[in-house]
Amino acid sequence: MHFPVSGVEVNPAIAFVVAFIISFFTSMGGVSGAFLLLPFQMTFLGYTHPSVSATNQLFNVVAIPSGVYRYFREGRMVWPLTWIVIIGTLPGVLIGAIVRLSWLPNPQHFKLFAACVLLYIGAKMGRELVGKNSIQSSKAESEKRFYEMIRRHRSKAGGMEMALKPVRVDYFNLKRLGYTFYDESFDVSFWGIFSLSFVVGIVGGIYGIGGGSIIAPFFVTFFGLPVYTVAGAALMGTFVTSVAGVLFYQTIAPFYPALSVAPDWMLGLLFGLGGMAGMYLGARSQKYVPAAKIKWMLTGIIIFTALKYMTDFFGY
Repeated sequence: MHFPVSGVEVNPAIAFVVAFIISFFTSMGGVSGAFLLLPFQMTFLGYTHPSVSATNQLFNVVAIPSGVYRYFREGRMVWPLTWIVIIGTLPGVLIGAIVRLSWLPNPQHFKLFAACVLLYIGAKMGRELVGKNSIQSSKAESEKRFYEMIRRHRSKAGGMEMALKPVRVDYFNLKRLGYTFYDESFDVSFWGIFSLSFVVGIVGGIYGIGGGSIIAPFFVTFFGLPVYTVAGAALMGTFVTSVAGVLFYQTIAPFYPALSVAPDWMLGLLFGLGGMAGMYLGARSQKYVPAAKIKWMLTGIIIFTALKYMTDFFGY
């Protein structure tokens, strides 16, 4: 099937299945999968126009709501955390879109920068997984109890769904956010989350990756938050920034007649449908997977992507 806007020719079933597989695994860690779909489009489909960023964000818009719905239904949406992410990422994604079109129509140099950031995050996550300190071990107790409870219930109930204890927000103001997850309390800085979200929004606006690939590992690694509670907030933030990104790219497209700027709606929707199915099942399956395995998966994906960007930059 030929997609005239992007110039891509691909079997629709392949596009659907690729998006489904990527989203199934990445959604468990709060990552939409767009940051892996971007290299797939550029490397395997030959889609290198600036509009690939907008098409990638369109994928997020279609795919993410199913995953967010599952996390909301299970009471694992930390809404104050979600609002901080949204407020921070929205201005960032608009700045990122302008940077992408004005200074980085060729993404090679920024790929090297992104690779360094992702490699640092991935290495830090891997180091902490190999040799956890006492603080990290303490903060992981809620994750262990949550997983063990789910595992025991599943073995007794024959796979039936169970009612989960929702996340409880203890306090939320312009300085701190505190919440409780299975008897463990977590406290983070409002402005720390906001600043991270703003930077992530810029990165997401440039490449159309939404930012979940960066913000979810930061929540887990630097802020010490349990992966079972950050996935929904990271995905919701990615969804909102992607909506803004798609609208922005579509609006400014007439001002760049020499560039392909607006998203390829047919290709983006096709990827999105595959991602929608994958994210729903991934979000539903997350509670059955140990947190350490999810973190190892995120670490592997991040390091792989970083190395791929580096090899692209150096021409290997």
